[in-house]
Amino acid sequence: MGGRTPVRKIFLIATEESGDRLGAALMKVLRQRLGDAVRFEGVGGRAMAREGLTSLFPIEELSIVGLAAVVQQLPKILRLIRLTANAVIDAAPDALVIIDSPDFTHRVARRVRARNPAIPIVDYVSPSVWAWRPGRARAMLGYVDHVLALLPFEPEQYRKLHGPPCSYVGHPLIEQLSSLRPNAREQARRDSEPPVLLVLPGSRRSEIRHHLDVFGAALGRLQAEGHAFELLLPTMPHLEQTVREGVAGWPVQPKIAVGEAEKRAAFRVAHAALAKSGTVTLELALSGIPMVTAYRVGGLEAFILRRAIRVSSVILANLVIGRDVIPEFLQENCTPEKLAQALAEVLTDSPARRRQCEAFAELDAIMSTGKEPPSARAADIVLATMWQRRG
Repeated sequence: MGGRTPVRKIFLIATEESGDRLGAALMKVLRQRLGDAVRFEGVGGRAMAREGLTSLFPIEELSIVGLAAVVQQLPKILRLIRLTANAVIDAAPDALVIIDSPDFTHRVARRVRARNPAIPIVDYVSPSVWAWRPGRARAMLGYVDHVLALLPFEPEQYRKLHGPPCSYVGHPLIEQLSSLRPNAREQARRDSEPPVLLVLPGSRRSEIRHHLDVFGAALGRLQAEGHAFELLLPTMPHLEQTVREGVAGWPVQPKIAVGEAEKRAAFRVAHAALAKSGTVTLELALSGIPMVTAYRVGGLEAFILRRAIRVSSVILANLVIGRDVIPEFLQENCTPEKLAQALAEVLTDSPARRRQCEAFAELDAIMSTGKEPPSARAADIVLATMWQRRG
């Protein structure tokens, strides 16, 4: 008579909305693989709650932006790190999956490894070891058994930096291409006059404050030079008021698109974009939208980043493509004059615009995961790591 299949316990930690979405997709596949023989515990948001996770605490408690706020909230952050690490030890799970947010999750993972080295630990979303603090890769060998990478060049970086095993599982964006790319009617709007120009100043209030004035001045200059365009500014509901107040004095008034669905609709008709650097550059590239990118931070942060960054470009799409096809204007180079001049090129059928479009056409092949979605690849590696360590 066969024994019952043992119930596997998997502890997941995600403290941001993007990580919560990844965690929920991973949980769904793990349940498909293990059926009733799996239980989830940990920290997560609304998406993971829908998959059956009761979070140890609301992840909103860690929505802390800016150095001053972090210093002020440090006792609470440290308390939550201790609380989470203790919960993992008490649960003694068959695997611990930490998802992004390395400042929090890696501190928990180090404590867990020190107290119970038998618990397998998988890190979903690599920290940017290829951009700054490369020593983290080697340090991770001490407390991470496998890294699940969202970007295709990351496994090779881990090999070079002597970090833990790292596998490319795929970026969640590659599962969302149909919502980013135009149908025939939307393509006709993308190709017609006046061209739709997207403005993406950032997803945090501090980023929006740093970029709105210079973006507004650049767009005013572009219009004064005789370029016609229809301006669309996508944002999220919690940032709408900040954005509306920030653009009130702009010489060209944008139409503001609020929420994820309106943002994707805007992407499908856009001819070009002015964007703050970040994941959005990869989103735009996969949508086939040529862009100009910019980044401005405060003086102290700029001083630190200049000494820390070790890549030729901070533009994610450039790094994935493997060459610098998208222009970037950082700090003192981020001026209305330079942005307006670069925008004029991507709005018209220039060699610079054609170079970007040709490079973007390579992305599907570069980022392909074959027929298997990222969440399935991630789940299979979590399970393989679990069996390897735990049997």
